[in-house]
Amino acid sequence: MRQDKYLLGRGPAEEARLKRQIANLAPDSDAQFERIGIRPGECVIDLGCGPGGVLHLLGKRVGPTGRVLGLERSPHFVEMARRFVADHALSQVEVREGDAYDTGLERGSFDGAHMRLVLVNVPEPQRIVNEMVALVRPGGWIASFEADFVAHFCDPPLPAWDRLLNAYIAYSAAQGIDLFVGRRTHRLFREAGVRDIHVDAVYHVYPPGHDRRPMLHQFITNVRDRMVDQGFVASDDLENDMAVLDAHVANPDVLVTSHTFFRLSGRVPG
Repeated sequence: MRQDKYLLGRGPAEEARLKRQIANLAPDSDAQFERIGIRPGECVIDLGCGPGGVLHLLGKRVGPTGRVLGLERSPHFVEMARRFVADHALSQVEVREGDAYDTGLERGSFDGAHMRLVLVNVPEPQRIVNEMVALVRPGGWIASFEADFVAHFCDPPLPAWDRLLNAYIAYSAAQGIDLFVGRRTHRLFREAGVRDIHVDAVYHVYPPGHDRRPMLHQFITNVRDRMVDQGFVASDDLENDMAVLDAHVANPDVLVTSHTFFRLSGRVPG
């Protein structure tokens, strides 16, 4: 199995963030599944399901006669996802440990495949896209939900926000990770042979008190030691800017936006 290149690590802070994300992004993902028209009885796969992701949403769509396979490379997240599935009484959902770059699963064995916020956190996104598409039968569907940092900002502007975000972007790029991959997903899937591609975008303004309002702080907390060790920011500067950032986003008069989320769906040629 490949070395784990997941940008944000697997620590307690990321675990807690991903658990909150399950509820935060559920309406946006469920609306995407509604548009795709997933049918009861289908067999689908969710690549990079994390500690739960959308497994409950897919399970609801395929119903008790269908099957959902959640694939996750972290053994700890696999166990969390299995508990999530048990808590939701989803007998039609299975979670396995596996590598999205090389699943080892039978080609063309699923009616549909989905992944959410995977490509924005790993290098070589085209390889995962190719693997994902290969798993779907001719005529089956694919769905992707990816972030793009193009419009993640606060207003009034804050120099500390800009410095921290630019350092995070530079650090990610040095790891081979494109934080602006969302806008490219349509090309990645076309190059993998997907047809009938439909793309829309979701964008939010986070009100005071929202779980995702301090998202920039959360991301940088996950990688701060590596950013400092690799010279992308000085430790003292990071501490000072993070304190200023926290005070700024805590101000209810400050507007804080989400990333742009690109939702893509398409079909494997039949």
